[in-house]
Amino acid sequence: METYRERRLDADVLVIGGGSAGSMACHRARELDPGQRVVLFEKGDFRYSGSIARGMDALNVVAVPGVSTPELYVESTTIANEKIIDQSPSRLMAERSFGILKKLEKWGVYFPKDADGNYGMLKVHPKGKFLVHMAEPELKRIVSQRAMDAGVTVVNRTMAVELLTDGDRVVGAVGVNVRSGELVVCHARAVILSNGGVARFGLPNSGYLYGTFDFPGNTGDGYAMAYRAGALLTGFEHTLIYPIIKDMNAPLLYIVLTRGGKLLDGLKKELDSTDSNIKNMMMHCFENRGPLSIRMSDLPEDKVREIEEILFSVERPAEQRFFQGRGIDFRRNDIELHPTECFLCGGHGMAGLVVDQKAGTTLPGLFCAGDTASVPRQFLTGAFVFGEVAAENATEFAHRQPPGLVDETQVDAVRRKIQGILQQKGRGIGIQEFEYKVRRFINDYLIPPKNETKLTTGLEFMAQFQEQLFHQVEVRGVHDMTKVLENDNIIQCALLSATASLERKESRWGFFHYRTDYPHADNSRWVRHIDLFLSRGSPEVSVAYRDIDNPYAD
Repeated sequence: METYRERRLDADVLVIGGGSAGSMACHRARELDPGQRVVLFEKGDFRYSGSIARGMDALNVVAVPGVSTPELYVESTTIANEKIIDQSPSRLMAERSFGILKKLEKWGVYFPKDADGNYGMLKVHPKGKFLVHMAEPELKRIVSQRAMDAGVTVVNRTMAVELLTDGDRVVGAVGVNVRSGELVVCHARAVILSNGGVARFGLPNSGYLYGTFDFPGNTGDGYAMAYRAGALLTGFEHTLIYPIIKDMNAPLLYIVLTRGGKLLDGLKKELDSTDSNIKNMMMHCFENRGPLSIRMSDLPEDKVREIEEILFSVERPAEQRFFQGRGIDFRRNDIELHPTECFLCGGHGMAGLVVDQKAGTTLPGLFCAGDTASVPRQFLTGAFVFGEVAAENATEFAHRQPPGLVDETQVDAVRRKIQGILQQKGRGIGIQEFEYKVRRFINDYLIPPKNETKLTTGLEFMAQFQEQLFHQVEVRGVHDMTKVLENDNIIQCALLSATASLERKESRWGFFHYRTDYPHADNSRWVRHIDLFLSRGSPEVSVAYRDIDNPYAD
């Protein structure tokens, strides 16, 4: 049997996932107490990891004093989420949003201002102006460097595999190095999950497994680990599909439409896009009124240059080569849009762990931030704010509580699981082929438009895949082993999503949860959360209903 090195670490706070939320959590934890031990598990390279691996053009949610208020943001996001939102976390995010902007500005992040010193702002929410322009191509490098300068212990190329628990309290995690196979066990007083949503969920139209809109390393690891540990999850019926640049899977809508560009349907008829209503755009695609396209040829030259500067230097520099290769000039050619693959995300959507306004989950010692947490439509601002909030409350918990005990049988279970996967020789099916089929079946049965027959069939197939993954897939080394672990999490998240989608017997959020057998919203029954959890002794996903917490409702 192959054996690999093992490494043991102790931490006051363990952060799992070093994207935007994880970077801010690491820095804030060390800022609060420079003496405490903060350890980071990062699947990639911390300097350039996560969904914002390089730059960004905006903070989507900032309540700038004199321009907007937290109260108006809560009202606006409640409308955008069709009332399925707990208002307290969103209120806290808005209250702390301007402070985050000023902190980033102090760190050197560039927010353009006009001659009068005002931030550039756009209206993209149902009410009020909250989007603030940013022009920072090195955002991720800046925030990760701040965390490293603060003295965080970074464990790169390490995928978290399982949370360690002492009773219902989370006391650390076991990870595996995705290159060397080294097992890393970290005993921690508190743990922060910030390792993203599920980017590799549905299959992109290109068929390329990693050609996803969001960071392809995000395979629902945090969701699946938390579920197995007993945490409460919610919002998994909210299945995201965006109209995006065809064959590039890169953003365009907000950047262009808010600067005067036109949205066209398949007959080149202009569509109403005053609020960039993505949900309704997707319905146009579904109803065969596509392909949608963007037109910039009517814009003045200064606006076209402004858009090019954002896309080609800040947002996705590869877009310049993409358009040049196709001979496309924004001044002459329309840009074709196409739906992204379906994905699950707490930042743009609402799938994630149930958290309170202290970033606390339903498990003691476990905190959550960024796309792993269900704070609907929190975007980048929420990742930064709740990264800080999670660090503050995890630090307080770590100071207050004695260390829990590590159950070595849990570590041994992970060790045996990994060793068992590494022994999967001569099975014949490559992990890439297997993942392609899993995600193709997710496209076939679990994404909108949904109905009971499709969802039930999808559940049956996912249960089969869960079994086949550990008996029919060929594993040729550490790389394949980590892909098996990722696929295990993708399948688990598919089961969660299908279960929640079956339970919500209505349509809501436009195309994101469109059921042909229940085509209308039912506010009398379904203005409530559908929560998911693991019942001990049962292989089935358990479902519970929870009332909406709207203390700021009119």
